[in-house]
Formats: sequence, structure tokens, C-alpha cells
Amino acid sequence: MPDASASGACQVVGSCQCVAGGEPARPEEGITTPTYVYSDVHGHRATLERALERVSPSEQDRFFCLGDMIDRGPDPLGVIAVTRALPNVCVLKGNHEDLMLRALRGADQVEMSMCAMDWAMNGGSTTSDALEALDDEDASMVVDWVEQLPCWAQVRVGERDYILTHAGIDPWRVEVPTAWDEGSIERLMAAQRPDDLLWIRDDFWTSPTGLVNERGEGPIVIAGHTPTPYLTGMLGEACGPTRNADGLAQMVKVGASGATGGVADRWDIDAGAAGGAGFGQVLVLRLDDGACFYEPILPGE
Repeated sequence: MPDASASGACQVVGSCQCVAGGEPARPEEGITTPTYVYSDVHGHRATLERALERVSPSEQDRFFCLGDMIDRGPDPLGVIAVTRALPNVCVLKGNHEDLMLRALRGADQVEMSMCAMDWAMNGGSTTSDALEALDDEDASMVVDWVEQLPCWAQVRVGERDYILTHAGIDPWRVEVPTAWDEGSIERLMAAQRPDDLLWIRDDFWTSPTGLVNERGEGPIVIAGHTPTPYLTGMLGEACGPTRNADGLAQMVKVGASGATGGVADRWDIDAGAAGGAGFGQVLVLRLDDGACFYEPILPGE
């Protein structure tokens, strides 16, 4: 895929600072309120709303959306609206947002035409139809907002640092520091290509990040992009069960070993909403205690 570098200015949202251009989104110091993460809702607004009703957000809660709000499902702009209305929300760009931007605002007509076909083949018609139903000014405002979204964020919950990105990181571009702090994570992520943060798959899930040491210390990477049942083909039984008792996709944690002190260094939270009813769910994960709020995609939504 082409390089997907972001552009834009700093946007402060509640307790999180989202900075486009590959810069991080940071929490303020000392915040102990619940922190929630979700990804890859893919147009299933009604399902997301049910999951959030179970969470019952307060004005102090923090939310991170890891991208792919749009395409495939019936109400992509509804997912964007619900996400933007959450308290203290930081939203990251996903590869489907990247496809949309390249189709609508590519470098030239050739790129836009090629990306428009790619976007349509990957479920983009629900989003393009919804944008066309808006007047030009409103549609432009939506695309403008998506265009300035960052590609990654960092958050500390309890004693653990988390790196949040849509697809993952390139483990071959990792240089592990002697100590982890906000600055060392920034330097680590500065070496990553935005293209990988949006599109990487096999190289991330099949290789240790190298970020968690033998004492279990170091940041965990949380990503979506890859529906968890796909990990079975990459990792076999090493990824654990990727479906629940009803056959629906569920999150998995991978990479736990002696070298990581038994800590899984990669978490996949893409519960397969892109696959629709009978395959996927929307997951909202609370990082403070690991609570998972699942809602299955129902027929017609």
C-alpha cells in the first residue's frame, strides 16, 4: 500500500491530546478514570450503541477508537457521529479511512481513480453513498475531520503503558530503550512508517514486538485491522480461541512467553464486525480491569 502519512494540526479532546502527522495522543498526568478502547466497527452504528449502553460512559471516562469506523456496514457516518460524541475521545485513522481519503483527495486523478475502485471493492459504497447524500459543505466537514486524525496514541493505565494503533507496528523498526517513558515511546513510534500503522498484518502478528522484557515490563501494543479468526491461519493454536461458543469472533492476546515474563505483548481487538451477522461483534474493552463489552452484529444492522 502507498505511504499513508497524515497532516494537520493539534486537536485537544478532553483529557487526550491527538496530534496528526504521526505524533502521539497523550493522556494528562494522574488520571485514574476508566479507559476504553474499540476498533473496526465498520458502519454498525446500532451495535456500537448497544455496547456503549452497557458501558454507560461518564463524563470522566476516556475512549480510544482505533479506526475503521466506516465502510461495509449500513451506517458509517452514524458510527462517526456516535464516536465523536463520546467524552474525552481520541480517534485514530484506520486503513479504510485512508482508502476514503485517497479516493476523494488523492495526489492526482490517476491515484484517485485507482483508489476509488479499491475503496469500492472493500465496502466503501456505504460510505460514499452516505457522503453523497449530504450537501457539499457537510460532506467536506466530515472528510476534513477524518483527514486530520492521528495514526497512533499512547496511554498509561495503572502501571502499564499501551501503544494504540490501527494495524500494529513493524517489529523490525523497533529499538528498545533502556527505560520506558513517554519520550522513549515517542522516539520508538517516530521510527514507524504511517503505512505500517494503518496496513501491517502478518509481520506484526507473527513476530514478537521486543517491547516487553523477561520481567513482563514494557508497553503492550493494542491493534485491530485483522479480524481475530484470521490469526488462526498465521499462528495456529498459539493465538488461542478466536471465536466464542456461538462461533463469533472475539479478542485475543498473543505473544506470551518466557521472554516476556508470560505477558502477551500484542492484543487484537478486531472482533470481526466487518463480517456482519453470524461472524462478528463490536467489542468495547476496558483497560483498567480487562472487562470486555461485546455486542453481536444482528441481521440488518
